[in-house]
Amino acid sequence: MSSTIKLLVMDVDGTLTDGKINMGQSGELFKSFDIKDGYGIAEILPAHGIVPAIITGRTSAIVENRARELHITELYQGKHDKLDTMKALMAKYGLKREQVAYIGDDILDIVCMNECGLVGCPADSCREVKELAHYVCANKGGEGAVREFIEYIINQL
Repeated sequence: MSSTIKLLVMDVDGTLTDGKINMGQSGELFKSFDIKDGYGIAEILPAHGIVPAIITGRTSAIVENRARELHITELYQGKHDKLDTMKALMAKYGLKREQVAYIGDDILDIVCMNECGLVGCPADSCREVKELAHYVCANKGGEGAVREFIEYIINQL
């Protein structure tokens, strides 16, 4: 199944980050990303022909900067209906559901998870997401869960 994965769609808050939103008077101050996740996204995925994509419900210049740093060109922010965006990505790359992996942590991710061939989630995901996941990471969101899932995908090749 996973040997055909060509697209990895990722959520941000609670998946690429620990889910905490640090805000000051002027708005969002910072998010913490794991360096191991970054290496997996920028180095391991491209080496295996897998396109990284981010679809997130929030909009943040911080996420835009991180995506640019990791050479993620498929970045979609402010998407509360993530499924339409994911289906457009699948069409853009000519992919079937079996060729798409998804990692997310919360209720908004479930609609996409139901349409993917391979689903992962961080250890601290909500119960409903854990029940759907093919792979529940030992690591929490923002603490290497994405890298762990990437390695799981690659080890299936």
